[in-house]
Amino acid sequence: MCGIVGLFLKDKSLEPQLGALLSEMLVSMTDRGPDSAGIAIYDGGARGHGKITIQSPIPAADFPGLDVELGNEIGAKVSTLVKSTHAVLDVPTDKLEAARAAIAELRPNARIMGVGEAIEIYKEVGLPAEVVKRFEVIAMKGSHGIGHTRMATESAVTTLGAHPFSTGPDECLVHNGSLSNHNNLRRELIRDGMRFETENDTEVAAAYLSSKIAHGMNLGEALKSSLSDLDGFFTFVVGTRNGFGVVRDPIACKPAVLAETDSYVAFGSEYRALANLPGIEDAKIWEPEPSTVYFWEH
Repeated sequence: MCGIVGLFLKDKSLEPQLGALLSEMLVSMTDRGPDSAGIAIYDGGARGHGKITIQSPIPAADFPGLDVELGNEIGAKVSTLVKSTHAVLDVPTDKLEAARAAIAELRPNARIMGVGEAIEIYKEVGLPAEVVKRFEVIAMKGSHGIGHTRMATESAVTTLGAHPFSTGPDECLVHNGSLSNHNNLRRELIRDGMRFETENDTEVAAAYLSSKIAHGMNLGEALKSSLSDLDGFFTFVVGTRNGFGVVRDPIACKPAVLAETDSYVAFGSEYRALANLPGIEDAKIWEPEPSTVYFWEH
């Protein structure tokens, strides 16, 4: 049992409130998964700039001086925003892949949480209220975001085991449910060149989507393919550069609710995650259909 939330803002005047709204939604889901929590915020940066979010178990050793060293390696200016165990590196968009490779050499203890032009991913062990406070999520602005609070059922309670999981540039996944064929699928993906850092079945789902995209599918097609290739119970919420999407397995036994107004589209594992959103009393509220991919994008 886990809790997942998503918020896509149509009304740009609400963008300064994204972090606060999404934090409240996530904290309301605490008793669905108190082990760890994470959030992905999408806030487009300056044109020509990209973001790499990294996490370190020893931030006091890994973060100081990294911007200068990385800038020297890739031949470009790099700036760093440090938030607790995470840091967001601002690099030129055309240097993202070079920077990613250089980070692995310069800071082997660091782990890359997400890469793209807009995405920032923060996740850690602990209650949602502690995690959003630790990373100052309430003060963050943006156009959309997704979040997850986890009850570990098939793998250890670790930072890397927390959601969201990156599925590609500016894309990530959160998951409520359990996959029964993830071990077989993991072996297939390893043969396809994928690497794994946890025993989490959601990491397998994220790698599956990444693999399908790498082989020519778009994300919507990959999600549709998951309905036949992934066995188990699942609700997926995915974040993309321009929006977010939702899909439930063919049985759809995991709870899910969507709400839409002229100002936003919101998702929650339960209605209480949406109850305090502005204008919710006038929203269209419904349960997403099984085996149906929903997308909202700018």
